[in-house]
Amino acid sequence: MALIHGGQLQRVAKAFNIAQKHWLDLSTGIAPYSYPIPTIPEYLYKDLPQEPDNLVIAAKRYYDTNNVLVTNGSQAIIKLLPVLWQTKNPKSKTVYLPEQGYKEHALAWQSAGFNLCWYQEELPPLSAIEKNAVLVVINPNNPTGKLYQRSQLKRYQSRMIETNGLFVLDEAFMDVITPSQSMATNIGNYKHTLVLRSFGKFFGLAGIRIGFLLAQQYWLKLFHEQLGPWQVNGPAQFIAENALLDTQWQQTQQSRLQQLAEKLLDTLKSNIPLECINNITGTHLFTTVYFKNTIDVEAYYIQLCQQGIYVRLTDEKTALRFGLVTPEQLERLAKALATLSK
Repeated sequence: MALIHGGQLQRVAKAFNIAQKHWLDLSTGIAPYSYPIPTIPEYLYKDLPQEPDNLVIAAKRYYDTNNVLVTNGSQAIIKLLPVLWQTKNPKSKTVYLPEQGYKEHALAWQSAGFNLCWYQEELPPLSAIEKNAVLVVINPNNPTGKLYQRSQLKRYQSRMIETNGLFVLDEAFMDVITPSQSMATNIGNYKHTLVLRSFGKFFGLAGIRIGFLLAQQYWLKLFHEQLGPWQVNGPAQFIAENALLDTQWQQTQQSRLQQLAEKLLDTLKSNIPLECINNITGTHLFTTVYFKNTIDVEAYYIQLCQQGIYVRLTDEKTALRFGLVTPEQLERLAKALATLSK
């Protein structure tokens, strides 16, 4: 079963019969400003990709850990992990997942035959976690923006070790959290903790498809063997290496994204009637508006699409998630929001 994600502008543009060039695509949590592509040596286009040693060194510095595997995005890890974990721990049958969150996690574990146990904003009680179970935490969560503190996550990590379980942390949006609550430096026992990191969102380069698995060597070796060679092409490695080492650009990006997030929030509050809103959450890469039960949120989504504004309708159809808007695009978004009818 294929899940619906943001970023499918070609499909949406065709459905609403509006040419792609006329759309404002706010359907993803990808930064609207991207790392400038450096001059790429020509041989990187001609040769087969080499082992990404330089990129790994840069990633170790950026994530402050010595345990890094470069992947073609984190999706390959998400899909393969349940099967590998079953092989390692055949007694494991249960996985705890956020009811709202990146649904590819749930699909992967369900496809592997696991029993899915949902939790809301708060993590399941420590005492309720079964032996040999899996706990998946998306931190900060997408689309709710819920952020769990590292001190709390350490307690859950200890619980997963005690119960011979698996602790999976998806930190795709952690780059914009200050101070960081990443568990990258707390990987712990090799059997019990895996951290997934995304490159494309913060650096605005989702198209080059790079992700990182942070875990002990057992997992890195196992996934490397399963995924095979040439996971990431040479030019993409070169770009990502430069980006991860460019601390000055990263600082500029942090400041820029914060300013854009604040302006987006102001625009949403100013142009959506407050009596329609239940809650507004998010990170510096997206803002999610949860509406009152009386609001037909899908109708809002359609009305925006009819004006060439593509946002993300959540799976539960209770909220709209807005990606960041550049200053030049704010007026267009404001005008479109003002036309929404209850």
